[in-house]
Amino acid sequence: MRTNNTFGVQFIVRTNKAKIGLLPVYARISVDSRRVELSLKQFISPDNWNAAKGAAKGKSKEIRDLNTYLEQIRSRITECYQQLVLKKRPVTAEAVKNLFCGFGEKEHSLLSIFEYHNAEMKTTLEWGTQKNYFTTKRYIEEFLKSKHKTSDVYLSELNYKFLVDFEQFMKAYVPKDHQRPCGQNTVMKHIERLRKVINMAIKNDWLERDPFQKFKPVFMKNERQFLSIDELLVIEQKEFRITRLQQVKDLFVFSCYTGLAYIDVFNLTPQNIMRGIDGDYWLSTSRTKTDIPVHIPLLPQPLAIIEKYKDNPRIVANGKLLPVCSNQKLNSYLKEIADLCGIEKPLTFHIARHTFATTVTLTNGVPIETVSKLLGHTSIKTTQIYAKVIEQKVKEDMQNLRDKLEGTSLQTKRINAH
Repeated sequence: MRTNNTFGVQFIVRTNKAKIGLLPVYARISVDSRRVELSLKQFISPDNWNAAKGAAKGKSKEIRDLNTYLEQIRSRITECYQQLVLKKRPVTAEAVKNLFCGFGEKEHSLLSIFEYHNAEMKTTLEWGTQKNYFTTKRYIEEFLKSKHKTSDVYLSELNYKFLVDFEQFMKAYVPKDHQRPCGQNTVMKHIERLRKVINMAIKNDWLERDPFQKFKPVFMKNERQFLSIDELLVIEQKEFRITRLQQVKDLFVFSCYTGLAYIDVFNLTPQNIMRGIDGDYWLSTSRTKTDIPVHIPLLPQPLAIIEKYKDNPRIVANGKLLPVCSNQKLNSYLKEIADLCGIEKPLTFHIARHTFATTVTLTNGVPIETVSKLLGHTSIKTTQIYAKVIEQKVKEDMQNLRDKLEGTSLQTKRINAH
């Protein structure tokens, strides 16, 4: 991009546009060999204009005020020119004029981009994901108020230091309500959402420089919680007299044997049941999170749960396959179930999906490629996270290897003995 343009501002009057003997004053902006003119809405008598100097002549207060005003205009037009150069935007006489008049591209602010993103993604993201962006925006508002003493900033003000300061603010932030302070991974999730919003601005050419270029988010590796076979059987065999707990238990067990996330179980209808290539019943649906189709052969446990509720009047009236409630209530009831079953792990519905991946499938020798397909993962790397935490399966495999090696060694000895 050229930055050595020839630039100039000259003030002229127009004799062909005189009004009641007064001439209108114009600013002529020149960049390289091109020029544009801008009406300043000021008028002067021909006798009081010095064409050579491009200024008013005389010593009256009105003349001095006009010349002061013209110098202010010159300074402002020059600033507009310099602003285009610094931002490496195309520098033309028309661009300088547009920026001076406020017709240039409006600079976007950080919070306005968040609002744009949230409006654009309203029909694309699930509500659970949407509200996370609202939370991140609220934290940024708190950060701007606390650290920068302002309500918003322009995108051009974002840099590496801004991101580091926001990270430190989040780590030190103490919520005013009952919520716990943010952990490392939660902080990184908020920064990831900020990055996605910034990437949207870059794609729309609203921001030229990526402030995340040198910023590397650091996540702590956490082991995925899942139930052991003994813990799963305790819950599976427990019967509750309270209807809501029994239904939540059935939903949880159903997910433990299908691997479906809460929202996917919530959306199931009888139409999702079909005959598979083996002639048995399968679940055919799509993951709400990724829209990836999944086809799951139904094991005896989930089949029995479906059969249990198939004639329930309320469920039939709602067009659902199973009894459902909000995720918040469901997880609240699961805490009661954990207490009543003596499960010390923080029981949530998503643990059922982890249990399917580990205890139900991988531990029982189902190939990781098949498990990945059943879970609807877009990459097998995601499934490998579960494979790394199954110590019991590793122990069994190594014991089988020992037995095999010992058998081979014993056979060799016998051959050598003959």
